[in-house]
Amino acid sequence: MTISISPANGHANEHAISTKHHLKRSPEHGFSTRAIHIGSEADPTTGAVIPPISLSTTYKQDEVGVHKGFEYSRSGNPNRDALERTLVGLEAGAGHAITFSSGSATTATILQSLGPNAHVLSVNDVYGGTFRFLTRVAKETMGIEATFVDLENAADGDVLGAIKENTKLIWIESPTNPTLRLIDIPRIVALARQAPSKPLILVDNTFLSPFYASPLLQGADIVIHSLTKYINGHSDVVMGAAILPSSSTPDRDYDSLTQKLRFLQNAHGAVPSPFDCWLAQRGAKTLAVRMKTHGLNAFRIASFLTSHPAVEHVIYPGLATHPLHALAHTSLSPHTQQFLNTLPQSTLAHGIPYGGMVSFRVRGGARSAEALLPKLKLFTLAESLGGVESLAELPARMTHASIPPAEREALGIEGLVRLSCGIEEVEDLVEDLRSALDGLEDEDSGCESGLVTPPSDVSDGADGVH
Repeated sequence: MTISISPANGHANEHAISTKHHLKRSPEHGFSTRAIHIGSEADPTTGAVIPPISLSTTYKQDEVGVHKGFEYSRSGNPNRDALERTLVGLEAGAGHAITFSSGSATTATILQSLGPNAHVLSVNDVYGGTFRFLTRVAKETMGIEATFVDLENAADGDVLGAIKENTKLIWIESPTNPTLRLIDIPRIVALARQAPSKPLILVDNTFLSPFYASPLLQGADIVIHSLTKYINGHSDVVMGAAILPSSSTPDRDYDSLTQKLRFLQNAHGAVPSPFDCWLAQRGAKTLAVRMKTHGLNAFRIASFLTSHPAVEHVIYPGLATHPLHALAHTSLSPHTQQFLNTLPQSTLAHGIPYGGMVSFRVRGGARSAEALLPKLKLFTLAESLGGVESLAELPARMTHASIPPAEREALGIEGLVRLSCGIEEVEDLVEDLRSALDGLEDEDSGCESGLVTPPSDVSDGADGVH
């Protein structure tokens, strides 16, 4: 479809034009080289190798309307521009990047751009915050209707049948949060192109990051990230981003869509602070180094979990035993394929590193899963993911508590443990899990012999997610 927009105001429009020439990638350079150099050019005034933090809210004009690309910091800021150039350099196929004050602000702005009474087709196992926004905020305030479909297993006809005349967007996560379902993105893209409404394809690439996956190369129209997670990587920034392709097509005007998103962002002020942009750009420079270790650690941890008697089921698409392992392998970005070529065959004998997220179920169900988490010492019981430190959580009670219990049960979220595997020494992480799981088995044995009283059920009254 052709995307039409309302004229942007002076701030957003002039700013978009003034920075457009900066948003260029250097495909001849490697991933880490681009991460370190694009957007981090030495300061022309002082020669500072690291970009300074620009805290000014307003900028001098030489004459009315004549300025150096910046007027007011809500509309544009040097640190935000620098981070956006870095993101364009990292996301293969990208030509535009817009950073927001959070991943949720990114979601809200994109859905707002669809206009009233639109229809969104979403993968059924979606981040709890996205589910909440679609079913509560977008429905109640914008008249947006959402249909949730199992895009991993649905037949072509079922997907096409779910696309309506007013379907403007298909929302994909792959792997999904938290059950790590895999979506064949090129297949969904091809189906969407057949539909008369020709909806845009959005992929939330937070779990894999631009290192492990390149959805724009697979046909996606928009890629979003919670920069809070892997791209920043240090659990000290809340931020989101939308990234769009470099080349428009007859029915896809990405320049206009970018301008529309910038206009909406400027109008409602969902902008990140200069300091947060500076921190996120600093974090992005080590993304490849961190993601390699996240992936290798998660692969090793998933392999260990499959062998422990207290574990009932492990979900990690990198394992060769995963039913969609072949899809996981073919979905990897070009630079990850190069990374795999450097690994010894002994490392790849039973699978591949595929991001840092692992989900699993312990024997004994939700009660045992809840009892397990406080026993961990190196895996911190906390929400979020993607930091250098390892985290563990119970999605049904934490990040996905806003999803109705019956739907959580149907999706397989109840009783599921989600791990964000950090970059600590993997032997220490495995030992931490082994000790906690062994302790859980000891408690179970005690319960069976009548020596230990099992923990009482705790009612789930949580309504929000983070």
